[in-house]
Amino acid sequence: MPLAIGTQAPAFELIDQERQPVSLHDLKGEKSLIVFIPFPFSGICEFELCTIRDRLAALNDLDAKVAVITVDTHFTNERWSNENGFQFPVLSDYWPHGETAMAYDAFNEKVGAANRITYVLDEEAVIREVIDSGSLGTPREFDEYVEALAGMN
Repeated sequence: MPLAIGTQAPAFELIDQERQPVSLHDLKGEKSLIVFIPFPFSGICEFELCTIRDRLAALNDLDAKVAVITVDTHFTNERWSNENGFQFPVLSDYWPHGETAMAYDAFNEKVGAANRITYVLDEEAVIREVIDSGSLGTPREFDEYVEALAGMN
């Protein structure tokens, strides 16, 4: 069960695809999406993140940041990000394995990966919306991100 709306997002610091640390503190000051994905290089994850890449201007227009979290290694995230031209951080929650995903109640113990959950945060990193596809095999709709962020204005 995802974290409750109205609660403070748990703190984290993870390494992005360029081996730079990114923390919850870095997201504060602007609205943000924390997008948990199960597996880089998989069809649905690639579809979702390429949609974010292609429509990033819509999120920028809403003064929103994006941080993607996967329990894969930063090496995998680096290659995947470079191949797809992702201009947002793709963070590695590899070790301790899934610790951040667990803190966000987004870890799937059966497959050892994150569930397909997005947390929409306000400028103070308070959870304002949870977008959960309900299934590893079901993509999230990009328009839900725009609606949630626009609703915070």
